[in-house]
Amino acid sequence: QVQLVESGGGSVQAGGSLTLSCAVSGDISGYMSSCVGWFRQAPGQGREWVASISVGETTYYANSVRGRFFVSRDNAKHTLEMNSLRPGDTAMYYCAADRRRPYCTAFPEVTVFQYWGQGTQVTVSA
Repeated sequence: QVQLVESGGGSVQAGGSLTLSCAVSGDISGYMSSCVGWFRQAPGQGREWVASISVGETTYYANSVRGRFFVSRDNAKHTLEMNSLRPGDTAMYYCAADRRRPYCTAFPEVTVFQYWGQGTQVTVSA
């Protein structure tokens, strides 16, 4: 089992930056051989994929965040650096891990990931 806990959310003005972290416990070796990623969910919306990073550190980004958000991983943690934030980025952000494969693909479905954190809120004001 892999347990994930997000941190780093908060409220910022448009144009600001935040860095989210996802701390891992439990099956650390399993996590280190997993594709990991970030999703977000705005009120009344479905859960939307944001970014993923493979074991080999190949990264993938949704079109809406490419060039502004950057995902990285280091042992038992992965992070999402968010820059030039917009009101449209307001959402609950979730980290996730897919224990079944080390290499991610772009535009994954929510159901691909088995392990999820509880979420951290990001609010961007105009």
